[in-house]
Amino acid sequence: MSQPLMPKATAVWLVENTSLEFEQIAEFCGLHRLEVQGIADDEVAVGIQGIDPIANSQLTQAEIDRCQADPTARLKLLKLDLPQPSKRTKGPRYTPVAKRHDKPDGIAWVLRHHPELKDSQISKLIGTTKTTIQSIRDRSHWNMANIRPRDPVLLGLCSQVDLNAAVEKARKAAEKAGIAIPAPQFEEEAPSPLAGFGLSND
Repeated sequence: MSQPLMPKATAVWLVENTSLEFEQIAEFCGLHRLEVQGIADDEVAVGIQGIDPIANSQLTQAEIDRCQADPTARLKLLKLDLPQPSKRTKGPRYTPVAKRHDKPDGIAWVLRHHPELKDSQISKLIGTTKTTIQSIRDRSHWNMANIRPRDPVLLGLCSQVDLNAAVEKARKAAEKAGIAIPAPQFEEEAPSPLAGFGLSND
């Protein structure tokens, strides 16, 4: 059964302003009968200001009168037409403004280390657009010169759990379709200036 907002304060008001039975108030407010009796005896909810359920559109005076006339009747809470919080859509995740400039670095890292991921997976993982991903992939991004591949988990753009799940899903899909998983791309290290002399940097 639904309960009124701030049930204990509502119970205080009902005790002070009606002749309802303790049992009726207790059931309506989701309290134990002894708690309501304690409110009436000033042993419980001392100092709590009563809240008028009629003013808050949770009860009508007619409903209170009906239950006062019949001790076996039970108060019925009015249905409130309050807007319910909407569920989060499956769009790109929100990224704090302070971290948004790190997204291109995170995308570049994923493209290099996990080429098996689809653009749609990267978009959902990092909270970006397919256009941005493609511009980094083909190196046409406006800030390409300053993009440094960095782990999006360390950048706080996604969790390691989400990244692992996306990679696992992509690999299973590739195996099911019989598609070879591309090897991670790493930049080639510049040859050591001592290589021509049969020496190494060690």
